[in-house]
This record gives sequence, C-alpha cells and structure tokens, in this order.
Amino acid sequence: MSSAGDVAGPTRVLVVDDDALVRSALVLMLGGEADLEVVGEAADGREALARAAETRAHVVLMDIRMPVMGGLEATRALCATPGAPRVIVLTTFDADDYVVEAVGAGADGFLLKDTPPAAIVAAVRAVAAGEPMLSPSATRALVAAARRRPADDRGQEARARLTRLTGREAEVADAVARGLSNSEVAAELFLSVATVKAHVSRLFDKLGVVNRVQIAICVHDARAG
Repeated sequence: MSSAGDVAGPTRVLVVDDDALVRSALVLMLGGEADLEVVGEAADGREALARAAETRAHVVLMDIRMPVMGGLEATRALCATPGAPRVIVLTTFDADDYVVEAVGAGADGFLLKDTPPAAIVAAVRAVAAGEPMLSPSATRALVAAARRRPADDRGQEARARLTRLTGREAEVADAVARGLSNSEVAAELFLSVATVKAHVSRLFDKLGVVNRVQIAICVHDARAG
C-alpha cells in the first residue's frame, strides 16, 4: 500500500461525499494546510475509484452512504488495487458494524464528521505516514467485535498466522501492535526506516491483512487466545 511519506511534496487528498456542502467544507479545511493538497472530489464510490486513479491520491476521505456505490464497497475496491491510497472513512454513522466492515475492507482510519477540524487534519497526516487513526468509539467497536468471537478460535487462528513470520518480522509486528510509528520501530529495533517499511509490507502479505490496525488485532488475538 502506498504512503505519502514515501514521496516528495504535499500529501494528495481526494474528498468523497455525496453532499456538496460537506465536500466544500473539507476542501476548505484541508486547503489551508501547506503540506496537504486536495487533488479531487467525488460524489459516489464509483466516481471515487476513477478519481483516485486519475489523481494518484495518497489519502481518500470516504463517506459511507452514497448513491451508485457506497463507501465501504469503494474502500474494498480501492484497497485491492496496486499502490492503493490510504482510506479514512469519515461518516455521521457511529455504528459498530460499519467500523468493523470499514477496517476489514482496508480503511486505515475511521472518524465521525463531528470530529474537530484540527483532528481531521492530523488524521490525514498520520494515515499518510502509515499510522492508523480511529476515533475512540471506533476502537471500542473493534474491541467489542473481537470479544464476540470465541477467544479460543481467535487465538488459534492468530497464532497460526504469526507462525509464518521470521523472528524479526514478529518483533516488528509486536511493535506495530503497540502503536509505534515506523520511525519509532526503527529506533527500538536498530533498523532503518526503509527496512521497517519493507518488514511491514511483508507482514501484510504473510498475515493476510491490508493495514496496521489488522496487524495489531492479529497480535492481540494471539496473546489473548
């Protein structure tokens, strides 16, 4: 998955929402930041797929309920493409099922639209750098969803996936699960940031996940099961 932190210049952002007023507000909010550039807008998920390819956006702010194609379906399709942008789901619907499905689809962030503007801007920067950004309610929803699964099943499945890792990859996975950034993992394990990024990419493949949130869930399930 691509990262704005890997390229020079501003982070390119695509704003996706079927409400023109919401799009305008987000564009105005993000447009005032020197390190962010709004490169396009879309009113539905299908348009978002086309605009993401055209603009080579680094981060997509994605609404959930939209005509033609919803945000969750669009997120799933986006995250399955090579060099996919990172996706922050930004919605008015604080439903546990939406959170779980969004993260499962590959979203790196889940925020409510009443999130303060400064926090939305910070979330774009964090997700662009490869760090997940979930609202407190979204985090609680993921924890609750995990607890609904039988602990033995979760732990057994997670441990089986972790056995695919080398010793160093397991160390990186543990650090990611503790919420460390790539630079913090590099400092702790005496690696270069580029090496950490390479390890994280291999974790995606070996664990069958698409973002750091899912790495953390796998590690926590293995410990709890």
